[in-house]
Amino acid sequence: MESLFRCPLCQGPLDRQDGRYLCPKGHSFDRSAAGYVHLLPPNKMHSKDPGDDKGMATARNRFLSADHYRPLCDALSELAVKYAPDTVSILDSGCGEGYYSAAIYKALVQAGKEVKMAGVDLSKHALKRAAKREKAAEFAVASVYDIPVADQSAHIILNCFSPLALEEFQRILKPGGVYFYVVPGEKHLWELKEVLYENPYPNTEKLTPYEGFTYLEVQSVDGTIHLPDQQTISDLFQMTPYFWKTPKSGTEKLAALDTLDTTISFRIHVFRKD
Repeated sequence: MESLFRCPLCQGPLDRQDGRYLCPKGHSFDRSAAGYVHLLPPNKMHSKDPGDDKGMATARNRFLSADHYRPLCDALSELAVKYAPDTVSILDSGCGEGYYSAAIYKALVQAGKEVKMAGVDLSKHALKRAAKREKAAEFAVASVYDIPVADQSAHIILNCFSPLALEEFQRILKPGGVYFYVVPGEKHLWELKEVLYENPYPNTEKLTPYEGFTYLEVQSVDGTIHLPDQQTISDLFQMTPYFWKTPKSGTEKLAALDTLDTTISFRIHVFRKD
């Protein structure tokens, strides 16, 4: 079966076979037992174990699997159905453990679409879970700045709290294809930040036009979530950039909490490629 992925060595098309991917020049890439494939060339690996480590991937998987971010997941699924043609190819850039990928895939199939989906991430620990969540989709270890997908091959690209790689997105999207860019709203996780910092600051919200893209809409997703125990609070903390830059005093205050209610606020910016 022809894959959405292309060979990272010669850029040729990849054939998805049982247990491996193969290109016409004979380059072969084994699929792991979990189902993902490693398409990051050794000379582009900056560490032996790139991306989120096992602990962080486990925390995020546990948190998302409890559906604390279900409102965002539902909104993305609805947008995908809205903008997808009857036969759709979709790429999740920085897919993590595949929570959004799997939900969007299911929504598109339920809407009667013929779907090809691929996701890329640096973390093999996250991709192990992604490949198990949705076996019909393809997942690969790869950099979002050098995505092993052919030019003009995707109708939709999802970028949810992942690095912005606009040149790659411009290359990969078909003319008229759409791009979903998820960023935090002004008060996202405000109560969490109040625990961590003496003087928390709100996130900046703005409309940023990008060359080669036209704004279609911005959808807001807002609400409050209840974190019922310290494990869930800790899992959310590990998912955020605050995990790396919070002073010890803030970390200790957070660790002392048994429960926490906090705001969630997302903005989904939707662009169409010109």
